[in-house]
Amino acid sequence: MNWKGRRQILKILIKNIKIITMDDARPFIDCGIIVIEDGKIAEVMEAGHFSNNSDNRSDGQFDRIIDGNNKLALPGFINAHTHVGMVPFRNYANDLPLEEWLFNKLFPMEDKLTADDIYWASQLGIAEMLRTGTTCFADMYMFEDTLAGVAESTGIRADLARGLQCFDDDFDIKTDRRVLESVELFNQYHNAANGRIKIRFGPHAVYTCRPKYLIKTTELAGELGAGIHIHLSETVNENKNCISAYGKSPTRHLADLGVFDLPTIAAHGVHLSDEDISILSKHKVSIIHNPASNLKLGSGVMRAAKAIEGGINLGLGTDGASSNNTLDMMREVYLAAVLSKGVFEDSVGIKAYEALKMATVNGAQALGLEDAGQLKPGMKADITLIDLDKPHYCPLNDAISAVAYCGKGSDVHTVMVDGKILYEDGEYKTIDMEAVKTNVKRITERLFA
Repeated sequence: MNWKGRRQILKILIKNIKIITMDDARPFIDCGIIVIEDGKIAEVMEAGHFSNNSDNRSDGQFDRIIDGNNKLALPGFINAHTHVGMVPFRNYANDLPLEEWLFNKLFPMEDKLTADDIYWASQLGIAEMLRTGTTCFADMYMFEDTLAGVAESTGIRADLARGLQCFDDDFDIKTDRRVLESVELFNQYHNAANGRIKIRFGPHAVYTCRPKYLIKTTELAGELGAGIHIHLSETVNENKNCISAYGKSPTRHLADLGVFDLPTIAAHGVHLSDEDISILSKHKVSIIHNPASNLKLGSGVMRAAKAIEGGINLGLGTDGASSNNTLDMMREVYLAAVLSKGVFEDSVGIKAYEALKMATVNGAQALGLEDAGQLKPGMKADITLIDLDKPHYCPLNDAISAVAYCGKGSDVHTVMVDGKILYEDGEYKTIDMEAVKTNVKRITERLFA
């Protein structure tokens, strides 16, 4: 099932296809072609231009030709905040406040997890992401070395952080187990799999990490050249407790500790003040919006339009399968587009195109991927094809609005990363789904026995 043993497809032609490029200069092509060479996009153009300028090109020059008739191509979604290993806890401990769900339900169950559990659970999570059009994800969890190996074998792009926690100041940075695992993870997997895998440090949040611990782990990350992945202002209580303990908001607290001096993605940002937004913009921190998880946990609705107006790069994530309960980015795009409209009574605050940017261009920027998130020459061939032969796409009228407001993860037909097809028309190329489902069932029976 592993693509590494197969002959690499060097040149692919996708023809007769509608294209959402996410390139502001030319965001949509009604009928076009995409040429892929050695894992990168070589050409994106209207079909007529390709035919007129084809010179001596013929179908025989391509290793694979995909007929895109009645399909739509767009950049693969970037799930910029999730916890893939939480899949066994899907549909468990629902309808609870975040603190009760996290400390009383989730943390005790996570203590039971093994590397073998993560091996199978992460394959299921990646399968769900591929099936719904995601080509890259940013993860914070445990056993990230196991996840890195699975990301490598399945072909998906990944940005991984071992979650870090410390509840007192009695620690030694040189012997701290979680920190040592983070260093080993970085040394073994940063830029692995042809650069598909990146590693950063993952201090969990201000309420699970003492200030001294945040300082020390940030310093170590800086020495290695790693970025930061952290939770930020997810709930009102998080803000209140931080102000009570340190006399400042979580954003000001982390900025003063030097955390934001490194490239940082901060998940949630539901309760950011105007001052917080200014601080985050100054430090070029990317906020990752997680609308479904924040709604389900009753955390609130972030001021997405205000954050964008304040100069913040806003990505999009699903959070984990325990708090969402899916890893479907198309649902997040929809929620990102409509939530601000209803809650803040602003029908143009977050437009369809802006919501799609969060899931593609902005996610790439958040993760430092300069050659992903758009379909144009020179970009990585991380591409999702959507089947438009569905009742909810008829009539199409506006393709960008259709994806944002009508799209479902189940509409995805084909997904490729670096020009390698990982999922196509119901078939996984790198994952044995029957084995995965059998083993995840075995794992959950043990966990919930």
